[in-house]
Amino acid sequence: MEQIKPDTYDKYIKALTDISRAITSEKYLEDILKLIVMVTAKVTGVEICSLWLIDEGQEPKSIRLKATQAIDPDYVKDRSLSMDEGVVGYVATHNKPLMVKDVLKDPQFKEKEMAKNLGLVSMLGVPLQGRDGKVIGVLNCFTSEPHDFSDTEINLITAVANQAAVAILNTELMVKTKVIQEELQTRKLVERAKEVLMRKRNMKADEAFRWIQKRSMDSRKSMHHVAEAVLLSEELE
Repeated sequence: MEQIKPDTYDKYIKALTDISRAITSEKYLEDILKLIVMVTAKVTGVEICSLWLIDEGQEPKSIRLKATQAIDPDYVKDRSLSMDEGVVGYVATHNKPLMVKDVLKDPQFKEKEMAKNLGLVSMLGVPLQGRDGKVIGVLNCFTSEPHDFSDTEINLITAVANQAAVAILNTELMVKTKVIQEELQTRKLVERAKEVLMRKRNMKADEAFRWIQKRSMDSRKSMHHVAEAVLLSEELE
């Protein structure tokens, strides 16, 4: 294995630490993705990092560009490839790193316009793997000079990518959990508000629910908000 400076290891460890902190933070997915590409680019010394995630909601599945630290945000919007297209499609499908010495000459590389505009030459794409080994996306690192990524560099960038995958999956889980918690809280409030309406207005349970639902639609406020208002009026009487 190639010799690598101790301070380079320290930088990679710092990258892993920064991404690990993000796992337990309250930041949402977009912020996590931006953090990952910024940290990776900084510690590896590459020109640009880009992060692609597999869209499981489509059939057939596609892979979408989600974050990069040095490209116009408008470019990132709606950039997607099929799973058998481009370097990112290959890396995601085959679940292994791929190095390209000159992206402008490689027929498999699809983002040539971006590479030309930004002066990018060599790249390394590595899969983002969750704890179960499932690929959820691809992390690309680009250099502005011809560069052969060593085995050590590939291993270290892969370690960063895998830690990033854990952060992404945990963030998605956190968001889903919050949504579920909010939904459960709304259901509890609606049930209590129904009881108030049934008692105060002699409504049946289904009538009380429809009343809350209609009030929500008419006022363009959430059922959570309407139910809270009903309960507040009960307390004020």
